[in-house]
Amino acid sequence: MSETAPLTREIALRLALAVREIPELDLRGFIGVVSERLGLPLTADKLGGVTVADLNLWLAGENGKTTIDKEAIKRAVRFLWGEGVDDGLPKPQPYADGDLPNSLRVAMASNNGELTDGHFGSCQRFLIYQVSTTDSRLVAVRGTAEADAEEDKNVARSALIADCQLVYVQSIGGPAAAKVVRAGVHPVKWPAGGPVTNALAKLQTAMLAPPPWLARVMGVEPASLARFAEDTEVEEAES
Repeated sequence: MSETAPLTREIALRLALAVREIPELDLRGFIGVVSERLGLPLTADKLGGVTVADLNLWLAGENGKTTIDKEAIKRAVRFLWGEGVDDGLPKPQPYADGDLPNSLRVAMASNNGELTDGHFGSCQRFLIYQVSTTDSRLVAVRGTAEADAEEDKNVARSALIADCQLVYVQSIGGPAAAKVVRAGVHPVKWPAGGPVTNALAKLQTAMLAPPPWLARVMGVEPASLARFAEDTEVEEAES
């Protein structure tokens, strides 16, 4: 396996469970076969496209046939698809446009569980949340391995979260931040990291009376200007 294309925890788990169903295989050899057939980096989308016929072909001997039990191959393919695999990642909830009125879409740079503990250029995934002042919902988990295979990974990572208004990161470099902003996403540094719920709770509080930068993102009037407008209306009514 190339040192430049490490397996993510999720992909490694899928491969290991698939091999467990076929005792005739060893994990290292199986990874080599799958990598050669699908190309690096191995991603969830690539494994999700593997069929029983594909795996039969890949494991066939020189005579074009395999003696491996067909049911075992079917079970292995299901593991490659991710069925029945508990990868320890948070699970997205169903969401349709309009479910959370006046909400923002927020990306969290993450490496572990439901934590904001990733740097923009090296995090393993982005957790995508839809956030209103009263509720938040995880709507997607997007791995970054495929983006990192692109010529400019920061542009590719920015495109991965281009439907979001905000991205929370532990750190981000200036050039990368410029590409994120160019994609229409506002980067927010969250150096302390920690549970996603902490960052979301603070964001929800800020959304109630947004400072100028957040008001621009939300497309509403800043809280300070709103108070000024209210005071002006009172003065006009009293005059």
